[in-house]
Parts: sequence; structure tokens; C-alpha cells
Amino acid sequence: MTVLAQRPPLLRPVMSPSREPLFASVFLGGFECSCQRLADGRRLDLVAATRHDELVDRDYARLRQVGIAACREGASWVAHERAGRYDFRRVARMLRAARRHAIDVVWDLMHFGWPDGEDPFGPRFPARFGRYAAAFARFLAGETEAPPMIAPVNEISFLAWAGGDVRSMNPFEAARGVELKVQLVRATIEAIEAIRAVLPAARFVQPEPVVRIVRSDSRPRTWARVESDNLLQYQTWDMLTGRVWPALGGRLDYLDIVGVNFYPDNQFTLDGDTVPLGDPRHSPFSELLLEVARRYLRPMIVSETGAEGDVRAPWLRYVTEECARAMARGCELHGVTLYPIVDHPGWVDDRRCENGLWSYADAAGRREADPALAAELARCAPILERARADVLLRR
Repeated sequence: MTVLAQRPPLLRPVMSPSREPLFASVFLGGFECSCQRLADGRRLDLVAATRHDELVDRDYARLRQVGIAACREGASWVAHERAGRYDFRRVARMLRAARRHAIDVVWDLMHFGWPDGEDPFGPRFPARFGRYAAAFARFLAGETEAPPMIAPVNEISFLAWAGGDVRSMNPFEAARGVELKVQLVRATIEAIEAIRAVLPAARFVQPEPVVRIVRSDSRPRTWARVESDNLLQYQTWDMLTGRVWPALGGRLDYLDIVGVNFYPDNQFTLDGDTVPLGDPRHSPFSELLLEVARRYLRPMIVSETGAEGDVRAPWLRYVTEECARAMARGCELHGVTLYPIVDHPGWVDDRRCENGLWSYADAAGRREADPALAAELARCAPILERARADVLLRR
């Protein structure tokens, strides 16, 4: 166990523990919905690029056929606002298809992108996002009485680093990562307040990557830097709760459900070299889950996990085994999201990313399932269902 894991909890539970799972199924499907502008000026719309907007009804039927009753879905600020006017026709089709197939949805409002002309560093950015969130809440209130589950901003930490420090994503800045993180946290708070004013029972997921930076035994002068960088992964959640930078307005109840995103390259050295699964320096995923669980005392989901090609099925087996271990030790984990659930074009080079349970759709709208991943999903689901039932029974 690491030094980080031995620290006492930093928060107290906000809500009474529940023995009811957050989702009807332990697995969720994540539909890729990134919508940022690339360095060459192109605007991504991966909901359209995967034809999910066109095939949503059949995609949800596919989820039910493999026992998945929940998903992460895009309700993109970019797609639904034009100069202060809101058009939710695309998300309405998704919502109605979800009702037909009894799919619980976690709605992402900002998945790496914002409307053209909006300055993410500008003073009006958080408030404008809050107005969009309020409009979305009013739309939901007119469509359903079920309390929604919403992820206001996906991966604030990653976006702040990639877009604000190393120029690899929009807004392609350097040395402004903290400034961008502060703006995204303020935007999240504005969104939560706006949505709660319309839908007081709404639940909120805060998805962030969990990482482990591995120190080098031959470079002891870097150990303090490594510890600091490992702790930075918690900064967004700590800002939301008001534990750090309380002037941002953080409060304990802004951190409702903790989402952890974990991929095969989430453990690395200070130089950026991946520490792969099987390397003796690789920390078990269960340890990372337990560190977050003990730090925040919140219900949790794995909000993204997956791998490409032939690694897909072995990776799911590993994640399932580690999640079950964490739950056996008290981690209140409610679900695991296969992300993405359908293959998609690459963000930068349009390469064919074969990382989903289902392939690109053919001309008739059919998607082929990856047989190895489908078989592994069927094997893993009852394992996690039992582990989830056991941990909730002990709450």
C-alpha cells in the first residue's frame, strides 16, 4: 500500500448510504461524444461520426441484448446551443429511445468542447455554461419525471493539462493549466446550481482520470515531484468540495458521485513512459480505487475503461477482477463503463479505433460485436453483480 492510500479520509459522507444500486446493470456503455476543435480547425462530432445519432434506437437495443441497462451519452453544449438559442432535438431522440429500451443515461454536457467564439478563460464562460445547464434541465423536466444523472464537465484535470499546459488539445495554450482548471470547476459549480434549481433530485458524476506516476529509484531528487504530481490528480475533486481554493465556492455537496477513468496507459514514469500491466512497478487498479474511496467517502463508478484490438477482452477481465477486489474491501462501486462501446475515428488522424464492443455500422446500420469482448462481458457481469450486491448490503 502506498503512502497516499494510508492517509485518513478527507471528507464525511454527504448523503445517507444506500443499499440500492445507482444503475439496473453493473456495466454501462459509453458512447463517445467528444466535440472539440482540433488544431487544424476541424470540429469533432463523434456522436455523428459513429452514426449513433442516427442509430440510437438500435444501439440501445444492442445494449439491452447484452444485459447493459445504462450508458454515458452526450448532451453537448456545442451541439445544442447556437448564440443563446437551444435546440434539443437530437438529445430528445436519445431520451425517448432510452425510455423505450429502459436505459438509464448519464448525460455529459461538456466533453472537451465549447461553442465557437467562446473564450474558456473569459469571465462569462462559467455563467454561460450554467445557462446552458439550466436550459437542459428545463428540457428534461418537460420530458421525464425521473431524476437525471449528469456529468457537467468530463475530465477537468486532463483537459486543463492537455489544453492549458501542453497545447495538445483546445484551447492549445501553455502554462495556463491551473487557470483553465479553475474556469472548468467554476463552470461545473454554475451548472450544478442551475440544474438543482430546476431538478432538485438530480445526481451528478464528476469523471476524472486516476493515474499512478512511478518514481525512479535511481533519481531520488525527483521523488518529491512525483508525489506532488500524483496528488494533483485529486485537485479538481478537492476544488469542488472547497478543501482547496475555497474562494472558488466549492462545497461538500458538489461532489456527489465520483467517476474514475482508467486505461492501460494511466500508469507512467515522470518522463511519460507507460508502465504497462505486468510490470512489477504497476500498481493494482484496486489500490487506486481504494485510495479514491477512502479519500472522498462517495459512491463511485468506473466512468471510462477500455483498450484497443486484441487487448480488449483481457483488459476487461483485469478491470473486473480489480473492481471486485476493491468492493470486497469496502469500495462502494456501482458500475463499470465500457468506453467507448462502439468503434470511432481517432481524434487527430481519423484512424479507425477498434476499441468498442461493436464495430462501425455498415450501410444497413448493423454493427458487428467483437466476439472475445462479448464473451468476456458475459463472464464478468455476474462477478461484478455479486460484488456490488455484497458491498451495498454492508452499507
